[in-house]
Amino acid sequence: MSRSHTDVTVQVRFPAVADRAGTDVAFPHCGQELLAEACTLGQVLDHVGGKWAVPILLAAIGGPVRFSELERLIQGISRRMLTLTLRNLERDGLLTRTVYPVVPPKVEYTATDMARQLHDSLSGLTGWAERHRIDIATARASYDKEHAAPPDAD
Repeated sequence: MSRSHTDVTVQVRFPAVADRAGTDVAFPHCGQELLAEACTLGQVLDHVGGKWAVPILLAAIGGPVRFSELERLIQGISRRMLTLTLRNLERDGLLTRTVYPVVPPKVEYTATDMARQLHDSLSGLTGWAERHRIDIATARASYDKEHAAPPDAD
């Protein structure tokens, strides 16, 4: 096996996971080779770790925010991407969408308690990244130097 060989097959059987109401929670996008915890975390990080999710969450944590405000605040985001990201964050339980029965329609997005807890966790992660930024850069440079391709012998 070469040093670069990374294909490892792992068979893991995990017990059913229940939500707070005791209902079994399915993990439709997870294969048998992943632990349920890792799969769930991966799915959430796919949404939260996206380019647009953190700025949206930060804006919503500051208080209710409207779609048009988010468009102005987050430079470079398209209306479609803003809509998709808002829907995913709402689906994950991180935002609450409130529609007011007025003309023109008024819609506000508010961070949930779960999003506020996530913000606390992300703040810790940000602190860790800042403290270890130089260590990571040094490790990468060392790795790249060690694994650099040899020059062509033409």
